[in-house]
Formats: sequence, structure tokens, C-alpha cells
Amino acid sequence: MTLRIFDTGTRSLREFVPVRPGHASVYLCGATVQSAPHIGHVRSGVAFEILRNWLEAKGLDVAFVRNVTDIDDKILTKSAEHDRPWWEWAATHERAFTWAYDQLGVRPPSVEPRATGHVTEMVQYIQRIIDNGHGYAADGNVYCQPGTLEDYGQLSGQKLDELDQGESAGTGKKDPRDFTMWKAAKSGEPSWPTPWGDGRPGWHIECSAMATKYLGANFDIHCGGMDLKFPHHENERAQAHAAGDEFANYWMHNGWVTMSGEKMSKSLGNVLSVPRLLEIVRPVELRYYLGSAHYRSMLEYSEEALKEAAAGYRRIEDFLDRVGDVEAGEWTTAFEEAMDEDLGVPKALAEIHNAVRAGNSALSSGDAAKARHLAGQVRAMTGILGVDPQSATWAERGGAGDDAALTALDVLVQAELERRTTARAEKDWATADEVRDRLKAAGIIVTDTADGPQWSLQN
Repeated sequence: MTLRIFDTGTRSLREFVPVRPGHASVYLCGATVQSAPHIGHVRSGVAFEILRNWLEAKGLDVAFVRNVTDIDDKILTKSAEHDRPWWEWAATHERAFTWAYDQLGVRPPSVEPRATGHVTEMVQYIQRIIDNGHGYAADGNVYCQPGTLEDYGQLSGQKLDELDQGESAGTGKKDPRDFTMWKAAKSGEPSWPTPWGDGRPGWHIECSAMATKYLGANFDIHCGGMDLKFPHHENERAQAHAAGDEFANYWMHNGWVTMSGEKMSKSLGNVLSVPRLLEIVRPVELRYYLGSAHYRSMLEYSEEALKEAAAGYRRIEDFLDRVGDVEAGEWTTAFEEAMDEDLGVPKALAEIHNAVRAGNSALSSGDAAKARHLAGQVRAMTGILGVDPQSATWAERGGAGDDAALTALDVLVQAELERRTTARAEKDWATADEVRDRLKAAGIIVTDTADGPQWSLQN
């Protein structure tokens, strides 16, 4: 059977043919570490790890790159608002993202490059674009010119004559449709030396430079949230083509997590943090929920839907518990067909639950051999989705934190967090840091979110 994926660039299902036989190269736009992650952020991590798992299951050696944007306008703004160094702010929230990925069982990528560690590559990439006649420097800024590229807009459907990059006009910009690759230094901001003067990277250039550094000038799949199609991915693609690189052969975009039909975002005030949701369900149940919808569809959040997903996962778990430890077997033909059709997880989950129902019936009728065979199939299929209850990732994890002991602990921790919040409001950083460090020493991780500080037990 052949994997087909929906390529955003051609708006069609295409058979997946890797650049190098036996290998797959994947780039995922990772976190901009301006704040703590909510479930909308980590959905892409879950969705595209399922892609990674399936490619590996098909026998491919997968190079999987997920970047970290650790220098950005939003990071500088947020850190200034909280009177913290920009690098500390970025590092703090990068750790929060890593913690969230770990909680949901998302494996580390093959490499996780940071933007600040690849300025040399960006400068070299920009110079290639200028040398090819698709960019220019003006007053310390450097711009890319979409008007010089014949295929600009193909990915996102933007029309060049109607284009708005969402940027200010900029000093020396020749055309308002041009976008910034390098920003001239401003007082108080971090900067790096370049041939065009001191400055810092624009948002888009980092991914063009890092993707090609680790995966080559032509690689297989570029992934990310659908909100990144324009301007970020369109401009990544433009820079790569301007530099003379083929770049990605396939583009995959995951849908948003929504609430009341609106994209989950901090500006809407409807953010749900990972620590808060892990007070309701176990990490594996949250992962099951986030991965249960088709990756291209919107996932409408409600607590009821989350709990229904958790109950569905527990039906799988309960069946395997009744059978006992078994080795993972082979997935079914129906499961493979579903996954090969653009990662059809909803149909794949239906096949898993079919096997669970058949297995429970076999147990009820005393056919232990059939039940064990079906349990092996269930382990194989849930393993692809990253939710195998008997895997090492989940077998040792505890349940949701609603027992009396944890409730009592919550009362004590919340009192400390209130003290820390008051200290921060009064800019008493010594007291705030003291509270944080004491909690950390006790194995309690504090994550600052738009909903206020959240805590969790360190694994």
C-alpha cells in the first residue's frame, strides 16, 4: 500500500515518493517561545509525530527537524513587559514547551535547532538571495522581493497585487510587498554583526536556513499549523527559491484547536494550558484527544469532549489490562488503509475500537488465544498513534490528580503561588524566586500561563 498525503502546495492528494529511497526528511515549524504552551500549540507536535511514526513503520529512516524560534518581536515585547532579560524569557518558555511535549509522550526530534544558534547560516542564505537578484539592503535592513519570483503565492493562494505582508513600510523599502529578512539594530535589542550592519533575523529567514542546513536544498515534507501558510511558509518558500533551492516537495498543515468556533489564542483569552488540562485527565488521555481528529480538521475543545475521549482511551486500556501483557503484533489491513490515506486517524481509531470490542467478546466466550491475538493488533495500532497503554512511555505513568492527597497538596501549593504572584506584582523578585526555587526543590514545576501560574509534579 502507498501513503498519500494532502499537499497544501498543489491542494491535492499526492503519493508520497521520498527524495532519497529508504529515507524521509521532515521539517516542522516548532515553538516561538514567547509564553507557555496551550493545547493549540502542542497539537502539531502530536499530529506530526504520528506522521513520523507511520513513515518509520513503513520502513523509512526519518530525519525529523523541529525548530525553536528564540528571537522574535513577540519575545522581546513580552520580556520587556515583565522586566526580564529576553534570553531568560525565551529559555524559560522553551523549557515549558519541552515539558509539555514530554508529558504528552512526544519524542524529541532528530535535532531541535534554535534561531539564535544559526545566525551565520542566515547571513549566508541572505547573501545568496541578494546575489541572485531577489533581495537588497537598505539602511541596515535587508528585504526579499516577491515580485521577482514567478511562483510567489502558489502555496497560500495569495495574489501578489493584493498582498499585505503585515509589516510596516520600513526605511528604504522599494515595494510594500517586500518582506524583511534582516532587521537593523535598535537600541536595547539584541543584535549580531553582518555585512549590512548590526541587527537581528526576521521571522521567516530562520526556517529557510535551518531546514536546508539539516535536510538539504531539496527535502520531503514541511509541516506546521495552517495559520503559518501565510506569511511565514509562503515567505520561507520564496526565500529558498530565491536562493536557488528546491526546498520542500510536500507541505502539510494541521488545523486549529478552537473554542466556540474561534482559534485558540492568547489574544482571545481562551487559552487552555497543558498543566491545567492535566488536572482533568492523564497525559496519555490528553494526547489521545489531541490526536483523535484528522490532522487537517478543526478540533473544537470542550471539557465534555475531552472526558469522552479519555473514556474511549480507557476502554482500550481496560481491554489490554484484562488480557495481560502481550507483545505488539501487526496492524490490520483496514488500519493501514486508513493511515495511508492522508493519516486517516479517525478511521484508524474506529478499527482499533472494533478490535477491542471483538477482543472483549472473545474474553467473554473464553477464547483467550483470539483475545491475545487481537490485543497484539491493538498494541501495534495504538503504538503508531503514540498511545499504546503497555508501552514503556505510559505503563509507569500515574492517573489524573484528583485524589485526596493531591487535593491537599494543591491547597498548599496554591498558597505559595499566591505569595509568589503578589511578590511579582510588587517587583519583589527575590521573594518570587525564593518561592519558585523552594517549590522546584520539592519536585513541583511552576509554569506561568495566561490563566495564571500552573503547577505539576516533576516526573
